[in-house]
Amino acid sequence: MRTAPVLLLLLAWSELHGAGAGPQDAGKILEQYVKAAGGAVALAKVQSLLIEGTVAGADGRSGTYTFDVKAPNQYYTELVMGGAASIEAYNGKSAWRQDATGQISTLLGAAGMQLEAAAQYYNSRLVDVKKSKMGAVLIGHAQVRGKDALQVEVTGSSGVKRQVFFDPESHLIVKESPAGGADEALYADYRTAGGIQVPYQIEWKRGSVNYSITVSKVAVNEPIAGHVFDFPKQSQVALPDLKALFKEIEQNQKVIDKIKENYAGTRTEEQTQIEANGTLKKREVKEYSFFYLNGEEVSTLVKKDGKPLGPSEQQKEQDRVRKRVEELQKKQAKKEKVEAEGKEKDDDNISIDTVMRACRFVNPRRERFRGQDVLVFDFEPNPDFKPHKMIEKVVQKLAGVVWVDEKAHDVARMEAWFVGDLKVGGFLANVQKGSGVVIEQAFVNNEVWLPTYEEDHVGARLLFKGIREHDVTHYSDYRKFNVETISTIGNPK
Repeated sequence: MRTAPVLLLLLAWSELHGAGAGPQDAGKILEQYVKAAGGAVALAKVQSLLIEGTVAGADGRSGTYTFDVKAPNQYYTELVMGGAASIEAYNGKSAWRQDATGQISTLLGAAGMQLEAAAQYYNSRLVDVKKSKMGAVLIGHAQVRGKDALQVEVTGSSGVKRQVFFDPESHLIVKESPAGGADEALYADYRTAGGIQVPYQIEWKRGSVNYSITVSKVAVNEPIAGHVFDFPKQSQVALPDLKALFKEIEQNQKVIDKIKENYAGTRTEEQTQIEANGTLKKREVKEYSFFYLNGEEVSTLVKKDGKPLGPSEQQKEQDRVRKRVEELQKKQAKKEKVEAEGKEKDDDNISIDTVMRACRFVNPRRERFRGQDVLVFDFEPNPDFKPHKMIEKVVQKLAGVVWVDEKAHDVARMEAWFVGDLKVGGFLANVQKGSGVVIEQAFVNNEVWLPTYEEDHVGARLLFKGIREHDVTHYSDYRKFNVETISTIGNPK
């Protein structure tokens, strides 16, 4: 149920000119959809939506279907066939799935991002796309059930795209397909419920399997308990003493940093700048060689868009890296002096105490990640915490999920994003809600977790200019390396 079919009313936006009219832009289509779906005022008032119905499978089996969304970003779908329940949900911090065998797991990568995007999509109502940090582009005309439709590509704040098709006459959504196109949902028989238009017939194509859903109940703004979206209780485990665990990780960091200095590798970074409507503005690929010094990465650029650097560029890189090493050595010396004198750390350091006070930790569970047993839990802002320093304001704006290897005392994976805009430098700049990062590591040589993947989604405003950038970084080719040989290391062959 990658994007579970359900009313597109919450996220569709549509509307084209009627018969004989010329092509329109995506903004006009969305405006017309909002009007046809009940109007901006009615859609904006929808804080929760529950849909229930019966399902008929192509194989003759029958079952039930449930769809719940709750503002600002919770999402739940359930399909029960033959007594077995398949569930996909996003609880506002992490995505999870229960398959027909009853196995429950946290979703990673594209699957997790699809559910996060679905939660944003259905809760946005598409009343104000710009405010929701979403983009829309008109693709053109298409055929749905043998009739003309207008196709709009919708891009979420994380870059996940989906295709939405609108009826030129009713201005309502008749079809949607998430990124990849393996699944699709077709909508019909729209009726008014709670002041908005809802499809009462849904044809759901999931891979090679077809399901016909007949909606029997729609509830708008009826209370939906938060635990509906959380991991089932059967997967809950008692949390260890998190403060003690984090302290152990912090204390073990020096050991980890020294082990990391034995490794060098290759880092490939793809930087993509996105226009406000979701279309590509610029893409650049860079390749680096790197090693670690005092726990921090030191990188040397070796290629741009697949082409090696010229002699002058290589020399500039060598000079830059040399300066970087000198800066890190000075920074380390200063740090050791501060620690020796018993002074407080700089304000830009995130202390365990700050994290424990600024965040709440929920939904603990134990899972496997990269072949290792890990503790997984979600985190969210603590509403009772009052931040004063900038670093405290940053931490208190974050929510996400983290995977911890208790034995190795290190973080195996983390997803974190801003639940609200963060102002930097007064009104001059701000990091926008939805900006975030995904970091993954692998347990290398059975001795240390090292980065393998990083994904950044950043929306920001500098002065009066908006910026959206998606960066994907892959780490590879790890090899043993002795930092003492730094002076003899040249450009990699």
